[in-house]
Amino acid sequence: MAFEPPRRLVKALGETAPDGDDWLEELPRTARRAVALCGATVERVQVPGGRSSLVVLVHTADGTPAVLKLAPPRARPGSERAALAHWGGRGAVQLLGGDLPEGALLLERLHPDVSVRSLPESKALLEAAGTLRRLWVEPPAGHAFETVAERTGRQAEAMRAVAEAEPEVAPLVDAALAAREDLLAAPPEPRLLHGTFRQSKVLAGDRMPWLAVGPDPVVGESAFDLARLVRDRVEDLIAQPSGASTTRRRVKRLAESLEVDQERLRGWTLFRAVESGVRAHRVGRERDAELLLEFAGWL
Repeated sequence: MAFEPPRRLVKALGETAPDGDDWLEELPRTARRAVALCGATVERVQVPGGRSSLVVLVHTADGTPAVLKLAPPRARPGSERAALAHWGGRGAVQLLGGDLPEGALLLERLHPDVSVRSLPESKALLEAAGTLRRLWVEPPAGHAFETVAERTGRQAEAMRAVAEAEPEVAPLVDAALAAREDLLAAPPEPRLLHGTFRQSKVLAGDRMPWLAVGPDPVVGESAFDLARLVRDRVEDLIAQPSGASTTRRRVKRLAESLEVDQERLRGWTLFRAVESGVRAHRVGRERDAELLLEFAGWL
């Protein structure tokens, strides 16, 4: 099989590696090696797939449906493997065994075309929040996961650089950075977090109705993880005349349902929305940037 990477993956990697990516060039060989090592039979490459990995639907040697996922080093697949192993299938896709190349994961097969996002909005938020709650566990002793302070520190540097070059975004960036400083001053008890949680990261399963996939794990307070869920379906929120008030009600509802401090959730939602908006602007996704920064202005 050719293992041709989907266009969505090629485009996304091009935004983060504009000078080219050796990983994409080696991908077909890596995929063939991974398939051979785990004794799998290939069904097809999942299309359109994700923005940071190649997903191949396979059957293991005993005929069990599974997923072979291959990700570049920048996607931190080793960290994903460690988080999935720690969760042990509780709220997240199950990690299967296998001697695989670096960056390859063999995973339980879910229903890749059925995510929580397919549900009506209120039901989707409820199911997504319930899944997220199961993931918030104490991190393993001596863990090597990145912390929220470390990750947002790197992001803050990039945000400052854009604000200096683009004065029109400076007020929102300043507000987001001030919120981060306040939030990090006295953080609650840390938990292992999904890191990039949203409705499309929750897929239908057979073992459980809904399971999370694709973590970029980080250790920190729960409000950081929940913040990304607040802005789900941001394009629909922006289109509503009552979008701002709907957003504030969503912050309140999610904070109460998951017992997270409302102001801390609002602060992390602001930071993460501005960071994503600035990053979208930096790589030329202007429509996304406009939506995210308008949303941030409501907070």
